Amino acid sequence: MQGKLMVVGTPIGNLSDFSPRAVETLREADFIAAEDTRVTVKLLNHFEIKKPMVSYFEHNKYERGGMICDRIESGETCALVSDAGMPAISDPGELLVAQCAERGIPVFVVPGPSAVVSALAISGLPTGRFTFEGFLSVSKKSRRLHLESVKNEQRTMIFYEAPHKLASTLTDMFAAWGDRRIALVRELTKIHEEVIRTTLSEAVQRYAEGGARGEFVVVIEGAPAPQQFEYDMEDAVAMARDSVESGLAASEAAKQAAAETGFKKGDIYKALLMKEEPEE
Repeated sequence: MQGKLMVVGTPIGNLSDFSPRAVETLREADFIAAEDTRVTVKLLNHFEIKKPMVSYFEHNKYERGGMICDRIESGETCALVSDAGMPAISDPGELLVAQCAERGIPVFVVPGPSAVVSALAISGLPTGRFTFEGFLSVSKKSRRLHLESVKNEQRTMIFYEAPHKLASTLTDMFAAWGDRRIALVRELTKIHEEVIRTTLSEAVQRYAEGGARGEFVVVIEGAPAPQQFEYDMEDAVAMARDSVESGLAASEAAKQAAAETGFKKGDIYKALLMKEEPEE
């Protein structure tokens, strides 16, 4: 009988956020795949859980992934956990889930805390549409290319950043995008949880001399929507007339002008014909 993979969200700082279902899942699993067994053992000890663990992290994920899949196919249930938050989200567990999917292994999720959504919820910035960009590269060139690629992104953007890289990242963001609203969310669910709602320019000055502490989630306002040009009927007719002079049929020219300007095709067509009628 085939086993299964259970993707289990873990606390991002406060152990009280670990759900009863998550505790039960770890107790029932045959073994646990952990990003860092030294971190996970503290969680297990807190909830008095004793289970065998295998380390599964960035530098052994290809080798261990195949081994874990083999064990699941032999009938065992594996619980996948990360050091904090949801496994597979900006996390090596992404590969293990993909490998299970390729091999037809059942994968189930036990939802848990997520720094991405938690930071967005308290950022004070628009939450209806957002994009998670993860960690920026340590390479200056790659980091700046990444920032340039999302320069015109209109959705709220969310990044992870380590304290020692925060100042340079903020400086690069300001250089790439100019000033925007920003929320710096640090130490989520921990004693020193803090939300700093400010602007990019002020954030650059705030951390210019360093001093950042704790892991940060950086939530940034998206680019403003491009200004829409307002057309009047005269513009629409002139647009259609230009298309006719280029060889397009009047009906098709009116249709294209209507799509561009928002005026009705029939109204543009009538106005176009009237202008084309020779004067007596």
